[in-house]
Amino acid sequence: MRNTIRKYALQNAIKFSGKANPGNIIGKVLGDHPELRKETKKVMEEINKIVAEVNVMGVENQEKQLKELAPELLDVASTKRTGLPEFKTKADKYVLRFEPSPSGPLHIGHAFVLGLNAEFARKYDAKLYLRISDTNSDNIYPAAYEMIPEDAKWITNNRVNEIIIQSDRMELYYDYAKQFLEKEIVYICTCTAEEFKLLVTKTLSCPCRDNSIEENLKRWQAMFTIYKEGEAVMRFKSNLKHKNPAMREFPLMRINESEHTRQGKKYRVWPLMNFAVTVDDYDTKITHILRGKDHVDNAARQELMFTAMGWRVPETLFFGRINFTDLEVSCSKTRKLIEEGVFEGWDDIRLPFLLPLKNRGYIPEAFIKFAFENFSLADKTISGEEFYKTLNAFNKDVIEARANRYFFVKNPVEITIENAPELAVDLDLHPDHRSKGRFFRTKNNFFVADELEEGKIYRFMDLLNFEVKNGKYMFHSIKYDEVKGKSKIIHWLPNDGHQINVEVLMPDNNALKGFGEVHLENLNIGDIVHFVRLGFCRLHEIKNDTFVFWFAHN
Repeated sequence: MRNTIRKYALQNAIKFSGKANPGNIIGKVLGDHPELRKETKKVMEEINKIVAEVNVMGVENQEKQLKELAPELLDVASTKRTGLPEFKTKADKYVLRFEPSPSGPLHIGHAFVLGLNAEFARKYDAKLYLRISDTNSDNIYPAAYEMIPEDAKWITNNRVNEIIIQSDRMELYYDYAKQFLEKEIVYICTCTAEEFKLLVTKTLSCPCRDNSIEENLKRWQAMFTIYKEGEAVMRFKSNLKHKNPAMREFPLMRINESEHTRQGKKYRVWPLMNFAVTVDDYDTKITHILRGKDHVDNAARQELMFTAMGWRVPETLFFGRINFTDLEVSCSKTRKLIEEGVFEGWDDIRLPFLLPLKNRGYIPEAFIKFAFENFSLADKTISGEEFYKTLNAFNKDVIEARANRYFFVKNPVEITIENAPELAVDLDLHPDHRSKGRFFRTKNNFFVADELEEGKIYRFMDLLNFEVKNGKYMFHSIKYDEVKGKSKIIHWLPNDGHQINVEVLMPDNNALKGFGEVHLENLNIGDIVHFVRLGFCRLHEIKNDTFVFWFAHN
């Protein structure tokens, strides 16, 4: 185990300028040693210890040791991707797809996959389908039909070209099912689940496998009228001795009499995922597919069907999973917590779903950069803290230049600075490139958030200096140079009756309340600002004369 950890720690360190990240290593270690999954805590302790050793070695020594321990990893470690990988298969027109189920809105895991699809679509000028996989009537959240397209539109910067809903294509699936039957690629099986499992485990043929085309078509029609749920399925004829049992005679169509959210009781014979995906990929001329490597078996099943029908198989690029140790991204589990009142709704600021993250001020480019940086075959296990630390850095890279600066004083305390002169100041909206724009006239009454200590000198940012004497606030001077090195710089607001009521909703769902400067009146809903000494926030709404912001990060 230690050797496995060390080689991956060295590889990761070399790739990232000499500093390995433990979170990028555990997935690879557990992939090589799945028997250690029950001892993840112990493994993580060992990873942290070895990473600490590796990170002080220097890149030259790291490369030398990796060359001795696992030379096959050295080239991979030394090569950082400078662009998206190239598709191996060329196409006259590239066509991609992203297929979520409507169990809820999109979350950070969806953003990873859809963001990558959008970037490949941009690179290859490809058509991108959003395909909503709703043929399983047992796990549908009705509002998701509208929520998913909205989320997808946002995260891809309007890159989705067409939306397909699978349950609207049932007649198409029936047409192709009949073609599969007539080509004897599939058959209708009426064995019980127990009987079939026993046969396939022994690599023995199901008695239904040798039915004639006529008999299969007869049974196919009976699935719509006679057979009950569980009494008949359509199966693919595959190699009964395939070394992977998942490839043996897998089912493609079933009877499900549950009421469907969108289609009601109109249909009772439904395609399973592999059949619907295969038909849709062929029908919409998909050329390239991005898939998590946990879908390797599904990709293999679909390739068998493509080959059997004589269709050109789309090229697939696999990538590793990102496993979040403490962020819940299951729509079903989250929906239950919402119903129980633990969360207020899908837009609850505490949730790692796209809607609340958009409301907080995160932008699509940050998610896409995160996806790009983590696109590899290696599985990764990261904490919420690690994820947000990285995402925040990417988000800040973009929004810092566009976010105007403003004062917000939380829990404001009114003070009077004796002998303070009347001043007029015009402060910058941005320290780098937006000159002026925040004009104030001040006298001697102010609001502050800080607790002011006796005997200390304070500097009002870009305004004046004062000191605390005998519980009073005494004007000291104007210029910063007169108190530089012996004062604390704080922000402020004039108490002139023009302050704005402000509420900032924090990631823990608690709100900071106070006053903001009058220039906030120039904002529009959705604008991202930087509150001095607090961080980046997005204006969510104006409610009862209160400007409500959602906090993003500092």
